[in-house]
Amino acid sequence: MRKHPVSLKTLAQALNVSMSTVSRALKNHPDIGPEITKKVQQLAQELQYSPNPLAMGLLKNKTHIIGVIVPDLVTYFFSSIISGIESVAEENGYYIVIRSSYESYEKEKECLENLLKLRVEGIIMCLSQETTDYTHFDRLIEEDMPLVFFDRVCRTAEVDTVVVDNQVAACHITEHFFERGYRRIAHIAGPAQLNITCERIQGYKDGLANMGLDFEDELLVHCDMSIDSATAATRQLLTLPQQPDAIFGVNDTTAFAAMKEIKRQGLRIPTDVALVGFSDEFHATVVEPTLTSIMHPCVEIGQEAAHLFLKKTRAKTKMPAQQVILKTHLVIRDSTVAK
Repeated sequence: MRKHPVSLKTLAQALNVSMSTVSRALKNHPDIGPEITKKVQQLAQELQYSPNPLAMGLLKNKTHIIGVIVPDLVTYFFSSIISGIESVAEENGYYIVIRSSYESYEKEKECLENLLKLRVEGIIMCLSQETTDYTHFDRLIEEDMPLVFFDRVCRTAEVDTVVVDNQVAACHITEHFFERGYRRIAHIAGPAQLNITCERIQGYKDGLANMGLDFEDELLVHCDMSIDSATAATRQLLTLPQQPDAIFGVNDTTAFAAMKEIKRQGLRIPTDVALVGFSDEFHATVVEPTLTSIMHPCVEIGQEAAHLFLKKTRAKTKMPAQQVILKTHLVIRDSTVAK
């Protein structure tokens, strides 16, 4: 049978003393005599007693646990951000509990509720692509509980956020296409309600304007960032009477799906259609041709989110919402060789 872990109560009962005496003896408190201290510490060693940080935290209403919610646990993008959060958390004596919303609004609400039941000190998260109602965050905001959004964000006037320079990056992509000789530039965007979608569309339009190109509605299509949806969006663009000669995907997954569909239709990359992604995942270096993409500072995003969280937990008074905007850069590879 499974043995119960040794607790302060176990030690106290064995020595016929109070739990507070045991607790202080383990810390070499001067109020506890050397004889009792020695007995307590010897028994703790014999029974392999280990303090329960969660129980200790609950007593002080400070569990040192951070809840992390991401849209998925599979992609390199989110796993790298989690690594950044975890590194800063560990350095500061915190643990993280990770949940995935699987891009579902209902699942996101469930994850949030379950983490709060675990008595986490606060939440670091990225919104699901289905989320358009943000009232499930009201409780945290009203109670001034630490809450940090990253990448896909909302309520930026009330909540700390970490984002990248989406608009600037998307503008650079469009200008890069133009400089390489491409003129009919299309964009496969994400769900319309997401901040990253709106910002990247605006950057795409800025780039067109800067290069003296007109924006054409038919060259902007939306997808839900899944492979199937991105494939359908690519097919829609390639069936236009005048095909695009360059496509910018809202993320690398979208670009990989576009790459597969372009090849399936017998077209060559970049000779017929140039291609750029956004996030620069590892796979960008192993596909054929290698994918030009915007480098996302993923680990740094996680680290900055964790630092904002810790700053909030240590603040003596309520702090105004802060936004950290990290810079990106375009990594040029074979998918955008000059015409």
